[in-house]
Amino acid sequence: MTNYVLVHGSFQGGWIWQSVAQRLRAAGNAVFSPTLQGCAERKHQIGPGITVTTQATEVAELLFYEDLRDVVLVATSTGGLIASKAASLARGRIARLVYVDALAPQPGESVADIVIRAPGAAPYEMTQFARGPSLADAAQRLFADLDPDLRDWALARYCLHPITASDAAPGELDDFWAQSWSASVICCSSSVNPSQAHQRRTADALNADWHDMDAGHYPMLSHPEELTTLLL
Repeated sequence: MTNYVLVHGSFQGGWIWQSVAQRLRAAGNAVFSPTLQGCAERKHQIGPGITVTTQATEVAELLFYEDLRDVVLVATSTGGLIASKAASLARGRIARLVYVDALAPQPGESVADIVIRAPGAAPYEMTQFARGPSLADAAQRLFADLDPDLRDWALARYCLHPITASDAAPGELDDFWAQSWSASVICCSSSVNPSQAHQRRTADALNADWHDMDAGHYPMLSHPEELTTLLL
């Protein structure tokens, strides 16, 4: 049995891993897919002070309180920032990191340096503490490659993301990059963000295994069987 912890990204929650989590459990593994503060069913907890480190601390504390060791820590999208920081906070509990079309800013790099804004993309919606594409923009762009029923299911769960957890502060991930890790990078070839070039840099810096998937940015929704096979 392997312990899997699945970390979601922006505009998501633990719900996005549902199909993959079911398959991993069916294979006899323990699986945790926490929703981070300010997201999805915890969106009512949004407020000031939610950062990459506070969300990463939630993940690290989950590992502690559930007595999880030899963990395969899997992250998608901006969840790559959270997983990287969580790994450095819980170093002795991590067996392997898996980045699934995920962002992993290196020292001196920000999310703005990585994410390519689509020409003509609508401005983000903003609240006091959260931001993100409008629901219509998410339907036409982020979830455009999904089957209609699956897209509607995902859109019903879509939410804006805490502003201050959208990027790492300067130096916030330096301790992660100062260590060596066992890692894999799964790059989705039909996804614009993060670019393949960014993910190659991640793989090179970590000396990670590399896997290509013919999928968009949400393979856990569109290709759960194939992604599960790679994780196993």
